[in-house]
Amino acid sequence: MRLSIVIPCYNEEPGLIECVRQVQQVLAGIVASGRVAADSNLWLVDDGSRDRTWEVIQQLAAEYPNVFGVKLSRNRGHQNALLAGLNCADGDAVVTIDADLQDDIDVLSDMVDAHLAGNEVVYGVRRSRNQDSFLKRWPAQRYYSLLRLLGVEIIPDHSDYRLLGREALRALAEYPESNLFLRGLIPQLGFPSARVYYDRKVRLAGDTKYSLGKIFGLGIDGVTSFSSVPLRMIAAFGALVFVATVLVGFWVLYVRLFTDHATPGWTSIVLPIYALGGIQLLSLGLVGEYVAKIYLETKRRPRFIIEKMTTDRAWRRRETD
Repeated sequence: MRLSIVIPCYNEEPGLIECVRQVQQVLAGIVASGRVAADSNLWLVDDGSRDRTWEVIQQLAAEYPNVFGVKLSRNRGHQNALLAGLNCADGDAVVTIDADLQDDIDVLSDMVDAHLAGNEVVYGVRRSRNQDSFLKRWPAQRYYSLLRLLGVEIIPDHSDYRLLGREALRALAEYPESNLFLRGLIPQLGFPSARVYYDRKVRLAGDTKYSLGKIFGLGIDGVTSFSSVPLRMIAAFGALVFVATVLVGFWVLYVRLFTDHATPGWTSIVLPIYALGGIQLLSLGLVGEYVAKIYLETKRRPRFIIEKMTTDRAWRRRETD
């Protein structure tokens, strides 16, 4: 079995050489054990970096015969960079891992064993989140709970560290949507799967590429790309507000007719304005999120454009598949 390892890179110049060195060392050990072929390889995808990442990738491709580079024409985001690497990699099984190596590469061997045992998909799952601060750990746990509540099949504490067999890759290619959320998409493939647990490590070099805004955007994609429950919740919430408004109306009439505590005109004006105005804005925003996704999907624009590569192996494989 030929194993390919896909590493998306965005401004990873400071630590990319060390990242490749460590991954090569682990891969060499798996090759020496006879579980994967000697021509197993690495695919480095430059996601429109603004530093010298592509120059470093070219240097690594010249130094290591099993390292190949893919340069996207512009920054398309982490999920699209992963997909570009998955489309190009020519392995019988493909592992995706981030360049910061916070995901433990020592469990690559366990992933290969799980795949050879018959699992088409192998998820790398964090053993715990004790290293994270409360402000990072608590929202993440609540988010996974929310997705499961909305009916989204998700693997808790799994990022994008996983192994996919060739059958799973072919099935993934049948999903053409532009709004990618691979963590929710992969479990829908339905192939036999396994989980490998590991402890999160300290970042190898540089700073995190996931700002608060990007994390929030990815979270919104996870909800709106796989569940229509929020739309149904609007209708249910509207019905609830209607019932509450009727009850409040009876209370206002009671205060007005049977007590002397009523402030003329205040309740009838302020209460409906604040209540209904807030509900309408919230509902319009949520509906707008779904409409925006429909808009992007109907355009059918390419999810990424490859500007250049250090090899043509991916295209030769595609012609023979």
